[in-house]
Amino acid sequence: MHRTLSPLVLLAVLMAGLVATPSSATAAADMDCGDFATQAAAQTFFLNAGPGDPHRLDAEGDGLACESNPCPCLTDLGPVPLLGQTTPPAPPAGPETSGTEPEGSGSSGPVRRHWGNVVRVTDGDTLSVRIAGVGVRSVRILGIDTPEVYGGAECGGDTASAHMARLAPVGSRVRLQSDPTQADRDRYGRWLRYVSRNARDVGRAQITGGFARTYVYRNDPFFRTRSYQRAERAARRQQRGSWDLCW
Repeated sequence: MHRTLSPLVLLAVLMAGLVATPSSATAAADMDCGDFATQAAAQTFFLNAGPGDPHRLDAEGDGLACESNPCPCLTDLGPVPLLGQTTPPAPPAGPETSGTEPEGSGSSGPVRRHWGNVVRVTDGDTLSVRIAGVGVRSVRILGIDTPEVYGGAECGGDTASAHMARLAPVGSRVRLQSDPTQADRDRYGRWLRYVSRNARDVGRAQITGGFARTYVYRNDPFFRTRSYQRAERAARRQQRGSWDLCW
């Protein structure tokens, strides 16, 4: 009886070793968000890695990997790019993207309004917002521009981001509104929207505090241009925020 079982025991040991090998290889090749330069790169890897999130890149379980990574972002869960491709493909034409031009100009059509909760303050002029029935969207605030904090930090960037975190803190409920004179999205696929919280225009508040300047793309004024420019002139005269330290 002992002689009959020995080959079976040996075979079981060999099979156990073969089964363990892939797990060891997988563990050795484990990736985290710090291994990707952008959210789009992380999302591409996440989608190609298969079900189950083996690398634990989607902390919230919402299908979006490494939401804290800088844009370009792939947050629409639309077409899946090829493995190794870091730039998200162009979204299909449809009611949500009509009027979008690669550089961000053009008309977005009828005014679109959404309510959502802030899940991340990316920088002084960009938020990630979770919208019921839609998902998380990266929102570039219309009509303002703040100093950079990624890829070569600029004077005033961190301060502008900190002020945005006070105006629209993570978890707060905000209202998004498009401007029919402007594009629906920019070149990175981010929604172009006015953002307000508790009836306060967040973009204008950034300008009023001296943390942002009015941004008119291609000399194509948006509806609130004059109001924003008045706020900017006042902030500049009084040397508020970055007008005192940086500009």
